[in-house]
Amino acid sequence: MILTLKLILTALFWGGTFIAARRVVADLGPFSAAFLRFCIANAALLAIGLRRFGKSLFRVPKTQVIPLLSLGLTGIFLYNVFFFAGLKHVEAGRASAIVASNPVFIALLASCFGWERLTARKTAGILMSVSGALCVISRGNPASILAGGLGRGEGFILGCVFSWAAYSLIGKSVLAHVPPLKAVFWSTMIGDVLLMGPAWHEGLPSRLSSMTPGAWIGLFYLGLLGTVLGFVWYYQGVARLGAIRASQFINGVPVSAVALGVLILREPVTVSLIAGTALVICGVTLTRYPENGRGKTVGSADAS
Repeated sequence: MILTLKLILTALFWGGTFIAARRVVADLGPFSAAFLRFCIANAALLAIGLRRFGKSLFRVPKTQVIPLLSLGLTGIFLYNVFFFAGLKHVEAGRASAIVASNPVFIALLASCFGWERLTARKTAGILMSVSGALCVISRGNPASILAGGLGRGEGFILGCVFSWAAYSLIGKSVLAHVPPLKAVFWSTMIGDVLLMGPAWHEGLPSRLSSMTPGAWIGLFYLGLLGTVLGFVWYYQGVARLGAIRASQFINGVPVSAVALGVLILREPVTVSLIAGTALVICGVTLTRYPENGRGKTVGSADAS
C-alpha cells in the first residue's frame, strides 16, 4: 500500500515538474534553470548516495566512464535544456502529452538496433501514441505541420523525447554494471558540470539576485520532488514490482500535468489536448505491456 502511494505521488510529482518549470523559466534561461535544478538535486543525491554506498559512491568501473558521460550529456544536459526552452513557449499540459510518448520511441529505437522485437501489439501502440502526439502538437490539425505549423516550442519538446530515448537506451547497458542510484548520481553530476559554463554565459550570476520566491520554490520542487524523490521512489517500485507494473503508474504523468496546468496556470483544455493525451496513454500502455505479460521494457519511464 505504501509503495503504491509512492508511485502515485511520483506520477503527481513528475506531472508537477512541467508547471514548476513554466514558473522558473519566467525568471531564468534554460541553461541556468537546469543548472540550478541539478545543483539542488545533486546535494541531496550525494547525501543519499554516501549513506547507501559510502566512499564507493565515487568508484565506477573504468569501462563505464564513457557511457556515464553519455548519460550526463543526453539525459541531463540536452534533455533539460530542451525541457526548459520548450516550456517558455508551450503550455505545461501540451508539453507533458508530447513527452509522454517517450516509451514508444524507446521501443522503436530498440527494435531498430535489434534489442527488442517489434510485435503487432507494440506496432499498434507506436502508431496510436504517435497519432496522439501529432494531435497535441498540431492542436488537432496534423496537416498544419506539413504547412510549417510546427512551432519552436514543440520542436524543443520533441528534442526532449529523442534525448531521453538515447539516455534510456544507453542506461540499459550501464545499469548492468552500475547500481541505479549511483548511475543517477553520476549522470546528474556530469550533466550539471556541462551546464555550468552555458549557465554562466547566459548571465546566471546577475539573475540570482532578482529571482522571485516563486522561481526558487519551483527550483526546489524540481530538484527535490521531481528529481530525487521521483527517481528513488520509482526505482523502489521497479525493484519490488518490476519495470512493467511500476511503469504503468507513470501513465498518470500527463494527466496530472494537464490537471495541474488548468488549476494552477489556468491553461485551456481543448478537445485536441484531451484526445491526444488519451491516445498517447493508450499507445504507451500497449507498447510497454509484453506479449506474454512477463517481459521487461527498455529504459526508465521518467520524463521530467
